[in-house]
Amino acid sequence: MLVVMKHGASASQIEEVVATIKEMGYGARPIPGEQRTAVGLIGNDGAVDSGRLLGLDGVLEVIPVTHPYKQVSREWREADTVVTLANGTRIGGSEIVVMAGPCAVEGEAQILDIAHRLRAMGATVLRGGAFKPRTSPYAFQGLGRAGLEQLAKAREETGLAIVTEALDPEGADLVAEYADIIQIGARNMQNYPLLRRAGKTGKPVLLKRGLAATIDELLLAAEYILAEGNDHVILCERGIRSFDTHTRNLLDLTAIPVVKALSHLPIIADPSHGTGLRAKVIPMGRAAVAAGADGLIVEVHQNPPKAMSDGAQSLLPDQFAELMTQITVIARAIGRGVTPSLVRGRTG
Repeated sequence: MLVVMKHGASASQIEEVVATIKEMGYGARPIPGEQRTAVGLIGNDGAVDSGRLLGLDGVLEVIPVTHPYKQVSREWREADTVVTLANGTRIGGSEIVVMAGPCAVEGEAQILDIAHRLRAMGATVLRGGAFKPRTSPYAFQGLGRAGLEQLAKAREETGLAIVTEALDPEGADLVAEYADIIQIGARNMQNYPLLRRAGKTGKPVLLKRGLAATIDELLLAAEYILAEGNDHVILCERGIRSFDTHTRNLLDLTAIPVVKALSHLPIIADPSHGTGLRAKVIPMGRAAVAAGADGLIVEVHQNPPKAMSDGAQSLLPDQFAELMTQITVIARAIGRGVTPSLVRGRTG
């Protein structure tokens, strides 16, 4: 529910609405707007008696939020959310952001080398897993804290922001110490303790759609993060499980415009996991940009056949450069741009 204040409502009138909502047993969150302030009522699963609120000074109207997710919805906030990172990258604005890097951090020399290459080609965010959730318990599980330290060194040298995955609530705190964005992977989309802890860190969160999750389930998972007071959430369409075996997953590009109609949160696409095949990453990356994605997250490795994880879906650096060229043309055709190369950090 949203309590919309009259134009020019005083601070004391807004405070009275907040106090009344809390007396009713709910949470309250003021939402300043260009013309007037609204106060969001949080914590109700059913109908709320609005009569008490309508009688308060300064209240214009009370609007029910019809979706099961509240703060995530366009009803709650009409304007697009833009997530701004420390290096100036803005996700959700008019420019398309590209996050790129290897599936896993394999060593300091490897991550520093690819970070410098990607920065030169236009990426502004470096991806790389320090903790790797793998289907097999015998597969490479990542370097842990050492991997986080190597990512931090890459950021220091290049100015690239860092996105890397947390696997559990305790790991979210550790990742928050090093990363600019905490990634919640597809397998953990409905790990609610992890979502809550990631929300409490206050760091931007990249939330990937689960392997068999509906769009409503994705948005409800995001609601867990916003419910902790963290608005800095980036959604990611990364492919869902399908019956067809020609690709690893089915990249659901329809989800991009659907999410944009339902939610104010930015959404990016992951054509690497969405297809699982190197030859399909560039075409689906192009298509995602054309569909309205606010960015891409792409796996890139110096030598994919020797990658310790997901080599089959990792682009070679020259292929990544080709992708950047092509999406720049597409972005321009739909009235957008691609976030320009960084000017901060050392060029190496």
